[in-house]
Amino acid sequence: MSPVIEEAVQARLVASTPQVEIVPATLHYDREDPFTVRMAFPPPATLEGTEVTWEFSRELLATGITEPAGAGDVRVRPFGYGRTVMEFHAPEGTAMVHLRTAELRRFLERVHGLVPAGREHLYLDLDHDLTELLRDAC
Repeated sequence: MSPVIEEAVQARLVASTPQVEIVPATLHYDREDPFTVRMAFPPPATLEGTEVTWEFSRELLATGITEPAGAGDVRVRPFGYGRTVMEFHAPEGTAMVHLRTAELRRFLERVHGLVPAGREHLYLDLDHDLTELLRDAC
């Protein structure tokens, strides 16, 4: 099985106008960084006109589909039937997107199949990470 999982999802971008815009986004999980999920938004969906990627814990995503989770830059909570809201807080403002909970559950099932919850530490290469951290210290 590949050590990387990617899943394309449709995010409904919630704006201050009544119009809701659907933008593509990609969820990304790499077994070599077992605690982290990345969500990338393409250039047309961002203020900067460049791809923007947010990183957050897979535990935050798993918790947030059933109950409100997060107190920092990324917050996740259930929203009505079959939807999950993700909020991304930055100095420029807050972006809020609605996602299908079924898509998030499917992604998390694949992630947990690759690295079971509670076993993430077994996939860390601490020797390599420590070497990289100390490489420029001498």
